[in-house]
Amino acid sequence: MPQGDAGSDARRPIAARSLGAVRGFAAWLAERGVSANAVSTSSMVFAATAGGMLAATTKVQPGSFLERGLWLLGAIAIEFRLIANLLDGLIAVEGGKASPLGGLFNEAPDRVSDAMILIGLGYAVGGDPGLGLAATAAAILTAYLRELGHRLGASARFDGPMAKPQRMHVCAGIALVLAVTPTGWRFETPLIGGIPALTLAVITLGSLVTAWRRTVFIASELEASAA
Repeated sequence: MPQGDAGSDARRPIAARSLGAVRGFAAWLAERGVSANAVSTSSMVFAATAGGMLAATTKVQPGSFLERGLWLLGAIAIEFRLIANLLDGLIAVEGGKASPLGGLFNEAPDRVSDAMILIGLGYAVGGDPGLGLAATAAAILTAYLRELGHRLGASARFDGPMAKPQRMHVCAGIALVLAVTPTGWRFETPLIGGIPALTLAVITLGSLVTAWRRTVFIASELEASAA
């Protein structure tokens, strides 16, 4: 959510935001002078770690302990990226640490983080770099439409089916599956490739559907407000 805008319609609806432990941790960070912008920036560190771990699976023996560890660390780092995205908004709004640059620090790291994780999955074992780039472009498009619509006066749209949390949970889930399942369960599709490539294709298509849905909703709201 834009850190400089505390309006409820500009915040992504996240159930975990209401958890006492999460709010308490955010308050603890704010009390110690940790800024929302610093937490937003840290999300890129987690994303870079995740992307690097995923891409590094091509450098080790398939099914080895090291490869499974890379998949697992990648999944954990993706979830930590999302936790950082949750905490920055809590520190900014509930913690009273909003910054004039909050919107910039909220959106720019998100786009970089999406790219590092999706491209990293594209370079992973069974992935496809081209699909990693396609998924990144589609993800950026969904965010662009949300911001554009909001700036034009429509509600900020956070719906899916492949909004940021959904596509990140999908990436983390696939990485976790590949970390714990036998290598014999892995498959290659004739046209797309392995499980990571298929995952990226699903994320790309889902993100395009999300972009289309957001465009329709935005157009409808703008037309209704002008009537």
